[in-house]
Amino acid sequence: MDISLLEQHWKKIFPAELVKQLLETYTETKGNFYLGKLRPNEVEGGRFAEAVFRILEHITTTKYTPLNKKIDSETTIRDLANKPSKSFHESIRLHIPRTLRVVYDIRNNRDAAHLADGIDPNLQDATLVCTCCDWVMAELIRLYHGMSADEAHKIVENLVTRKAPIVQEFGDRLKTLNPKMSVSDRVLVLLYHCGTSGATMDQLSGWVKPSQRANLRRCLTNLEHEKDTIILETNLYKITRLGQQEIENKLLAS
Repeated sequence: MDISLLEQHWKKIFPAELVKQLLETYTETKGNFYLGKLRPNEVEGGRFAEAVFRILEHITTTKYTPLNKKIDSETTIRDLANKPSKSFHESIRLHIPRTLRVVYDIRNNRDAAHLADGIDPNLQDATLVCTCCDWVMAELIRLYHGMSADEAHKIVENLVTRKAPIVQEFGDRLKTLNPKMSVSDRVLVLLYHCGTSGATMDQLSGWVKPSQRANLRRCLTNLEHEKDTIILETNLYKITRLGQQEIENKLLAS
């Protein structure tokens, strides 16, 4: 299912302002994490938790705490746990609220700075926040669109696809906005932008400069088998984690 279709579907069953806040805070949380902005990651994780708490309130009572009013997470978690098990899924009553409690507590109770022993907790906290947010999103998608956990995971993967500002979309055509970029870097940036969707040889050939097309196949072979930065999977080239790291370390995506 396309993300836009998921958003449209959720807006039919949840308040539109909550769906908007949910998706915005989730993508912002993940984006900050990928860019190494770890303290903002935790702040956005807290806002994500607040959005989900309100959605859980709406699911169980048809009402929710207004966006301009502070969420009482303790009361909300207790109220959800006391909902009848025959009426609401365990994840709604227990698992999601308890997971959100972890995210919310990190935002509220951790300084996101150096501990007294000199160990910086930012990375470990941000990693936990992102993992919890991923699980909550996958669970909401699974429960509220009648799909398997694997299908939900695929949607989450598409939701967190990194977008490269240096790439502009013109319908199905992608254009890199750096005329001096080498063919290898251009391919990596394009595949970085495509994320889990990947791209075919024909698509990449149409997106790189005409002068670079003659060397494209050799470039792809080198990136896959020598550099390990891409992989060919069922006629689609996809970027690997190593490739993503190379793009981000070189700041080629910006």
